[in-house]
Amino acid sequence: QRSDIIGSHGNQGNKLPSRYTSNESVELKTQNDVVRFSLYKPGDIGSIKNSQNKKTVKKSRKAKLNELRFYRLKAKQKMYSPNPEVRILYKLGKAKRKETWLIEKLRKFDVPKLPPETFDPEILTEEERHYLKRTGEKKKHYVPVGRRGVFGGVVLNMHLHWKNHETVKVICKPCKPGQAQQYAEELARLSKGIVIDIKPNNIIIFYRGKNYVQPKVMSPPDTLSKVKVILILH
Repeated sequence: QRSDIIGSHGNQGNKLPSRYTSNESVELKTQNDVVRFSLYKPGDIGSIKNSQNKKTVKKSRKAKLNELRFYRLKAKQKMYSPNPEVRILYKLGKAKRKETWLIEKLRKFDVPKLPPETFDPEILTEEERHYLKRTGEKKKHYVPVGRRGVFGGVVLNMHLHWKNHETVKVICKPCKPGQAQQYAEELARLSKGIVIDIKPNNIIIFYRGKNYVQPKVMSPPDTLSKVKVILILH
């Protein structure tokens, strides 16, 4: 019985099942006195050889020019197409591309916003307001706010006026309806001044405050300079 068992095991050893057989190839690598074995399937070897044989083909200058000409021709065909829908879609696509380009350009001029400071305006009586309003109207000095809007230079000029005068006039020209109110709120926040009156002819009178101290940095850091504003508008 024992011999039969051994014989049966021997027969099984001669005929291994299919799961024990494979077509993988063994590769021996010796690098830096270290022996490594790596297994590759027949398909893997072919793919490795193909990847090694492949080379990045660079386009010639002529091919690039031909490609550009092709795209320009396509654009002209869409631009002068007899179908109005094609022309409109082409113009919309062009406008969207220009918009994304302008947004990327404007990101260079983004100013980091500082945390808002706590500001408590001084309480003025009616008599004080009336007096400051009259004195502000009589004085000739003023700070202009043009089409570029509020920028660092406007606040700087206000502080320079407040060095010698209690009040300052801010004239907004040109100014849309309701825009003077927005300018007044923004300038009050940036300059820490008090709005005394907003005239119908877009003149805003600011008061510097009773305990006014000229700041070291008169132009707020979270506002754009005049040069940057001009660049953005143009």
